[in-house]
Amino acid sequence: MKKLFFGILLFWQSSAYLPAQQRPHYTQYVINPFIINPAIAGIDNYTDLKMSVRDQWVGINGAPTTTYLSVHGPISKDDYRTSATSFRVPGENPRGKYYWENYTAAEPHHGVGLTLINDRTGSFNFFSAAATYAYHLGLNPTTNLSGGFSAGISYVTLDRSKQDFDGNGTGNDFDPALTSSTAQALKRIRPQMSAGLWLYSRDYFAGFSIQQVIPQTVDFSDNNVSILTRSKFIPHLFFTVGYRFLLNDDINAIPSFMIKYIKGSSLAEYQPEINLKLQYRDLLWLGGSYRYQDGYAGILGLNVGNTFNVSYSYDRTTRRNILSPYNDGTHEVVFGFIMGNKYSEACPRCY
Repeated sequence: MKKLFFGILLFWQSSAYLPAQQRPHYTQYVINPFIINPAIAGIDNYTDLKMSVRDQWVGINGAPTTTYLSVHGPISKDDYRTSATSFRVPGENPRGKYYWENYTAAEPHHGVGLTLINDRTGSFNFFSAAATYAYHLGLNPTTNLSGGFSAGISYVTLDRSKQDFDGNGTGNDFDPALTSSTAQALKRIRPQMSAGLWLYSRDYFAGFSIQQVIPQTVDFSDNNVSILTRSKFIPHLFFTVGYRFLLNDDINAIPSFMIKYIKGSSLAEYQPEINLKLQYRDLLWLGGSYRYQDGYAGILGLNVGNTFNVSYSYDRTTRRNILSPYNDGTHEVVFGFIMGNKYSEACPRCY
């Protein structure tokens, strides 16, 4: 019953007010930066498909559960130039000295993509679908800049059968803040748009993106009830920067930094986060991250045959609040598939 009570409390804190972060959090954004920045679309010479499941605050009823599918690839890209966040081309070691000494910027090309995201918190469910377009061009012989945008819809539902305010399990509790409609599932559809920029080279990247560009009101109340009139989709801003260090021909380190800005969020309107990823030839990687005044996470990943990759992260919050004693951390798994790699021949000179 305690877990049920705190699940209800979480529902009120996360959904009824909607002052805090509304878009899902992704611990492994370095593994899939496309999920937060549409300018990434088409950055590689292959089609990159990712699927992820994130189970947040395990042990609390109504805690956020996020799943997504993302896919993006290039159009009219004739070379195999990669970036600091790419996976290797089969048969070569792209992080050895040859790669670093001979890197040149990619030719101008297009990128397209698609994201499907489902985020459930309590009795609220947020589903979004968006198509993405990006364009990449060279600024100088070793640096590219891409710009992209995505557009789609957000489908928000409130399932009143999952509400249990009196603890009897009937799902028929009356909430005066909601519409007097007798429908169990209340639905709203809203447009959504995101945009971003991504500056990248052989060893660094920097990006800026904004999600929910168009502020939207989501109101499940009657006209004469005002408790939910503040329920709005608000813009989320992300700034990311990272650098890839060559420790030796086989091992690289990628420290990165991200800061999120969300107007009206709790505690503070911004949240910085630092990450470190250590990789062996893009085959194995491990790392960790720390979110200021929130928590830390560990990450472990494997690339199998340069066609399939999987990574796992575990988050633990350090912030003391009423939910702390009732959750067992957060699990996130990302499955990746590399499809249509144009360059599959071995390249001995690259070792």
